[in-house]
Amino acid sequence: MREVNYDERQHRVYARARALPPETLTEWVHVFARHAPPRRPLPVLDLGSGTGRFTPALAAEFGGPVWGVEPFDRMRAAAEQHAAHDQVTYLSGSATAIPLPDRSCDLALLFLVLHHVRDHAVAAAEIARVLRPGGRVLIRSLFPDRMPALPWYDYFPGIRLIDEQVFPRLDPLLDTFAAAGLRLVTVERVQERIATSLGEYEEKLKLRGSSAFERLTEEEIAVGFEALEAAVRAERSPRPVEEESDLLVLELAE
Repeated sequence: MREVNYDERQHRVYARARALPPETLTEWVHVFARHAPPRRPLPVLDLGSGTGRFTPALAAEFGGPVWGVEPFDRMRAAAEQHAAHDQVTYLSGSATAIPLPDRSCDLALLFLVLHHVRDHAVAAAEIARVLRPGGRVLIRSLFPDRMPALPWYDYFPGIRLIDEQVFPRLDPLLDTFAAAGLRLVTVERVQERIATSLGEYEEKLKLRGSSAFERLTEEEIAVGFEALEAAVRAERSPRPVEEESDLLVLELAE
């Protein structure tokens, strides 16, 4: 399955398409804080930081410094312009080539990133290298062996098939990270609100800010939006759109 180049189109729409309601962003940061090492300030790596959706909030919560590492130049430029913070530095790099010294971080966040990484073993070794002993890794992902029923699967069933192919399975992933010295702490199922109504959900999806749309045919996309538009018209009392996801928590051995 072909890789997605976020510098071609995604960088123009990503921040708007993937924006979270403020209360959802706050709730995610609280979840991160619950699993992070307790001391403050806490040096944090936001790996695959994109347009900086979480990076300033991580700095505000943990005190910094926070490094947002992003391989796509235009995504990183958008972050520098729209998600600046005095404790945040955005750097060019990737999960397999992190531009930080050994033992420089206490926490690493990978939020919907790992399915874009080709070599998980190299990434695990790199993350372990930049973490201090006792440091933690938070991986927000989907895992095909415990896939939730996401709302957009009702309209774009092809996306579920794509997700089952591109996201890593949990047990082999745990083995890979364990080989790098990162042990399992927990896997937490998190319920998150992604839009305040089905109409808002449709508006966000129409920006096509997810890489999954790059892997569907235009016919599949058109049919999906027709079904979603019909559901929006039928909605008499707007309700929030929520979905479930998994947060994998790992810790580097002391």
